[in-house]
Amino acid sequence: MKKPISFTGVVVGLMLIAAVSLSGSAGLWQTFSVPPIIVGAITALLLQWVGFAVAWRYQTERFFDLLGSGTFLVIVLMMLAGSRSNLGLLDIFLGAAVSVWAIRLGWFLVARIRLTGSDKRFEKIKADFLWFLMTWTLQGTWVVVTSVAAVSVIGDGEAQQIGLIEAIGFTIWALGMTIEVVADEQKKKFRRAGTDSFIRTGLWSRSRHPNYFGEVLLWSGLSLSALPSLNGWQLMTLVSPIFVWTLLIKVSGVPMLEAKADHRWRDDASYAEYKKNTPLLVPRLW
Repeated sequence: MKKPISFTGVVVGLMLIAAVSLSGSAGLWQTFSVPPIIVGAITALLLQWVGFAVAWRYQTERFFDLLGSGTFLVIVLMMLAGSRSNLGLLDIFLGAAVSVWAIRLGWFLVARIRLTGSDKRFEKIKADFLWFLMTWTLQGTWVVVTSVAAVSVIGDGEAQQIGLIEAIGFTIWALGMTIEVVADEQKKKFRRAGTDSFIRTGLWSRSRHPNYFGEVLLWSGLSLSALPSLNGWQLMTLVSPIFVWTLLIKVSGVPMLEAKADHRWRDDASYAEYKKNTPLLVPRLW
C-alpha cells in the first residue's frame, strides 16, 4: 500500500511544482529565455534529490531540515542575482523577509535535531526507498509552492516599489514572524524546565498551535505584499498561504501533534478542559 501512495505523492509534488512555477513565469517568456522562477523551481527539486541520494546512502535524516530551509535561501539569492540590475525596494524587502525567516527556521530546527539526536518521524520512512524519496520530493514542493508568490516578484526583472498594500503586507509578516518566534521560544523554555505536562502558558494559553498561526500569518503577509505586482496567471501564486495552512492543519503538523497529545494526556482532565476551551489555531484575544 505504501508504494502506490509514495509514487502518487511524488507525482502530485511534481505537478504542484510545475503548476505554480509556470503560473509565476506567466508573461516573462518574452523577457527571459527561461524565466528565473522556472530555474529556481528546478534547482529546488534537484537539491532535494541530491540530498535524498546522500541521505539514502547513509540512512540519515539529520540534514533534512537544514537543506529545506537552506533551499529557500538559494532560490531567493538566485532571484536577486538574476534581477540585480533592476531591483526595487519591494524586491529587496521580499528577499530579506524570506531569508530572515529561512535562517531563523534553519537555526531552530538544527538546534532541535542536535538536542534530540534524531527525528522519530523518519524511523520507518528512511528504510523505504520510495517513501523516503517522496518525503524529499515533497520538501521541494513545500519550498517552491510556499515561496512562489514572493520569488515570482523578485525574479521578474522589474523594479517595484513599496506602496500602502505592500507596507500592510510586511506589517502582517512582521506580526506573524514575531508570534512564531515567541511561541517557539516559550515552548523550548517549557521543555527545558523538564515539566512532564503540556504547555498552556503564554501564547499557548490562547491557541493550541500559535507557532503555526504565526507561520500562516507571515506567508499571508508576504503574499499580500506581492499582490500588486502580480498579473494574470501569476495571481495563482497566491495559493502560497493556503498551501501552508493546508500542510500544517490537514497534513503534517497539527494532526500528528494532536494525536500524540490526545494519546499521552487522554486521562488528564485538565488537558480535556484546555483542549475544549482553547482554539486550535487562531488565538483568542480574551
